[in-house]
Formats: sequence, structure tokens, C-alpha cells
Amino acid sequence: MPDSDDGPTINRIETFSREVLSFVRVTCRDGSVGWGQVSPYNADITAMVLHRQIAPWSLGESADEIASLVRIIPEREHKFPGSYLRRALAGLETALWDRQGRKEEKSVCELLGGSPGRLRAYGSSMRREIAPEDEAERLDRLRDEFGFDAFKFRVGAECGHDADEWPGRTEAIVPAVRRALGDEVSLLVDANSGFSPQRAIAVGQLLEDCGVEHFEEPCPYWELEQTQEVTQALSLDVTGGEQDCDLSIWRRMIEMPAVDVVQPDVCYVGGMLRAMEVAAMAADKGLACTPHCANLSMVTLFTMHLLRAIPNAGKYLEFSIEGPNYYPWQEGLFVESPYTMTNGTVTVSDTPGWGVEIAPEWLTGATYQVSDLPE
Repeated sequence: MPDSDDGPTINRIETFSREVLSFVRVTCRDGSVGWGQVSPYNADITAMVLHRQIAPWSLGESADEIASLVRIIPEREHKFPGSYLRRALAGLETALWDRQGRKEEKSVCELLGGSPGRLRAYGSSMRREIAPEDEAERLDRLRDEFGFDAFKFRVGAECGHDADEWPGRTEAIVPAVRRALGDEVSLLVDANSGFSPQRAIAVGQLLEDCGVEHFEEPCPYWELEQTQEVTQALSLDVTGGEQDCDLSIWRRMIEMPAVDVVQPDVCYVGGMLRAMEVAAMAADKGLACTPHCANLSMVTLFTMHLLRAIPNAGKYLEFSIEGPNYYPWQEGLFVESPYTMTNGTVTVSDTPGWGVEIAPEWLTGATYQVSDLPE
């Protein structure tokens, strides 16, 4: 164990939590600091997991050995193979990347072998309760305001067993959005595990007729064979994987393959290195990686750096179009937002680390927990 006062030994892990979101600060003996984030949603629970099951294996270890920690911690906690441990691991891992970037005066994407620069984004709608005509008008307005040339919207009902949000909504919204946006805009849809293979294939044929190019999570995501059936029946890209955090499942999904495009979520899967491992497995099979990042917390920032560092990055970055009326919790997170949209693109900066500072006012109102290295 490193014990020099100026060494990179991890000696403090702090969390600043609210119900939906929790930021992580890692401090080393040499005074170096990095900020990360656990996965959103029930983040206060995830923070407890971080202090109970991640911190004990991290304190006293070298902050430079990120890959080793990411490998060893799930093995030490092998009786807990599920989502919460990976969501917590992402908080530690992303904070360590920020710390290393600040120390080396490099952006995270540079540390990972990439380069700063611009990314095309698609405007991602989270709404199902909205009427087809209203969604089409909203997307058209945002296209004019921010320059998006791609949008994703919702079809079916979440885990809907072939039920629609209301009867006929899917059949109405797909052509309505295409008419409103014209042929020059790329369209993507998300079914959120809503359909059986038979129904998904029928919907997919409608999507193909309307020039939709991306059909996300058409069947229950845990039923890989069902998704594979849809993928084999359709010519558009069938995509998925956002929920999956087990690399053995990812390996099987890619070997089949069950999808045409893989969509790991950096925070769900356990951090940047595990997301890059998924992307590398996909690259070996000729599959693109278009990660999931459905809100404007740090997860979209992580994904921006990921896309600038992998060779099989997909066509676009997911970028939520939902504001404070839908996601009030994502307001006031940063001193300065890293998400400036220009002509449908965002930029990964060359600022060291993640290139962002958490708003002190947000931290002041959060629940604080700390794990320290024993003296």
C-alpha cells in the first residue's frame, strides 16, 4: 500500500446525495481531488452502497490503479452481482478519472486515448403522455431552435406487453413526426421493452416505411432471443443494452448478436472502463456503440468523453430535450453547464478531467456522507 504523504493513496470518499442524484468526491493523501457521480435514480440508496461496499476496498489503494480497482471490487463483492453495486462503482471510477485528468492536465477522453471535439447529438424525448401532434410540433420547434437533425421519440408503453400508451398512438405518432420534420431529419424510436416479437416486427415495418433508422429495446430487454428475432426480421438498426450491467450478458448479447447497435449506460454498467469493454466487444463484431444517457446530469458528460475515445462510436450522442418541468432535479447542478448546443452538436472540451464544477449551492442542500482511511 502506498504510504508516502505525497502519494496518490485514496484517503477519503465523500458523497453529496439527494433522492435522484449523488455526486462523489475522492481525495488522496497528496491533496488531489476528483469528482464523479453514481447512477441517477434512487441515488441516495446507491450512495449507501458506495460507502458500505465500495469504499472499504478503495481506501488505502492507489488512485492511479483505476483498472485494478474496477476489476477487483466486483470480485470482492461477488455475492452482490447486481445493478446497485455497479451504479456505485461508477461513482468511484468517474471521480478517479477526473482526479487523474486534473493531475495530468488532460481531459478524460485524452486519458482514454481520444481527443476533445464536437459530437452530433439527437434530441431525445422522454414523454409518452404527449399527443402525437403535440410531440411532432415540439420536435419541429426544437429543430429550429437548436439545430438538431435527429430526434428520438417513444412508441408503445413501457414494459407494455403489446399495449400502447393509448390505442393507436404508435401508428399515429410515427408518420406525424416524419411529416413534421421532413425526410432530412434522422428519426429514432424507443419502445422500452414494450412489445412481443410479433408486434415489434409489425411496428418495425411501419418504422421502416417511414424511414426510421433506430428501433430501441423493442422487446423485454432480458429476453435476448426475442430481441434477436426482431433484429433478424428487420433492416433498420435494432438497438439495446442500456439496462445491462453484467459483462457476461453483454458478451452473449454481442456474440448472438441480439442487436445491431449496443447501448451501454456508463453509470449503469459501472463506469468508463466497463463501458469501453462493452464497446470493444462490439467493435470486434462490427457493431457500433451509441450509449444510453437520458438526462443532463454528469452521465451525458461521461458519454461525450466515451464517444470521443472509442473507434466504433455511433452516429450521435443521446441528448435529453426535457427541461425543469419534466426533470426539476437536473437544474442547478453545475457552476457552468457543459451542454451548450450549437447546430445540433455539443463539444467535449480540453479542460482537465470532466471540465465541470459542481454548484456549491447544490452540494449545500445535499445529504453528506464520508468514508475515511483509518489512521
